[in-house]
Amino acid sequence: MAQMLAARLHVPSRTLRLEEVPRPQPGPGEVLVKVEAAGVCLSDVHLIDGTLTPLLLQGDTVTLGHEVSGTVAETGAGVTAWSPGQRVVLHAGESRDGVVYTRGVDYDGGWAEYALSAADAMTPLPDSIPFEQGAIIPDAVSTPWGAITESGAVRPAEAVGVWGVGGLGVHAVQLLRAVGACPVVAVDPSPVARERALAVGADLALDSADPELRRTVREVTGGLGLGAAFDFAGVPPVREQAVSVLAPKGRLVLVGLTDKPLTVTDGTRFSYLQQRIVGHYGSDMPVALPQLLRLIEGGRLDFSGSVSGVLPLAEAAEAVARLEKKEGNPIRLVLRP
Repeated sequence: MAQMLAARLHVPSRTLRLEEVPRPQPGPGEVLVKVEAAGVCLSDVHLIDGTLTPLLLQGDTVTLGHEVSGTVAETGAGVTAWSPGQRVVLHAGESRDGVVYTRGVDYDGGWAEYALSAADAMTPLPDSIPFEQGAIIPDAVSTPWGAITESGAVRPAEAVGVWGVGGLGVHAVQLLRAVGACPVVAVDPSPVARERALAVGADLALDSADPELRRTVREVTGGLGLGAAFDFAGVPPVREQAVSVLAPKGRLVLVGLTDKPLTVTDGTRFSYLQQRIVGHYGSDMPVALPQLLRLIEGGRLDFSGSVSGVLPLAEAAEAVARLEKKEGNPIRLVLRP
């Protein structure tokens, strides 16, 4: 049986190993994809450090990687929509019996030379979009897109805030500008992140430790506050701060993941102002991916600056370490088998 290289996480010990494993064979309704690029996400770091644990994984080891692009290598029985050589982006998850399984978490992902996908969990990648850019769209771009267009329901000219301008937050700033939000306020303790936010379209970038933050937000929103605030940091104090600057009927959308309790200090004020807190996870891939690819292909969006480095698959552990230490302040690192 043909072998391939894969970066596998042994969940009980949280050990990432590069292993030779059998190349998977596509079953009925499945497609085998030759991986061309796979993104390295903070979620991968959290799986390795133990902050996150797979809920639906069968067994104790999984190939990481939920941001994947490549070319069709083989198709399984009954698959007619795809043929070898087609460029594709894999969805970051699949629905099985009404339950969403996350690629690279609940089943094997794309930190490998080949990856399996259900035939209906892929989207064509236009020739004009490089594999590296295509790979990061299923999470780093489509998750904020879903948070903005679905969970947050942001309207044109609405004042918005983004807390945490990392791998997802920086794209949220770009996307919010693209849908016509105004002003777009970015909040991050890192000066580099704040500069990056301004470079991609934020109207204002504030330090979360700034004692004048509340006053400044009120000022730039004409005293109203933010119609929507997005927490990409997953940090409890961020949520408290974001709620404190929400407008009446404003929404706080929780995108960053944390296992810490969610609290609202002034519950009476929160209820009186009819504010809302909404949890968000991923995106509606069959809708979001084609939309985003069309906007990129049409020149409305450009994520070429989001690929901060490309490393060989054999250096997966190095990529994780660089992201964890924020070495060079990467937006997204990409692995190439």
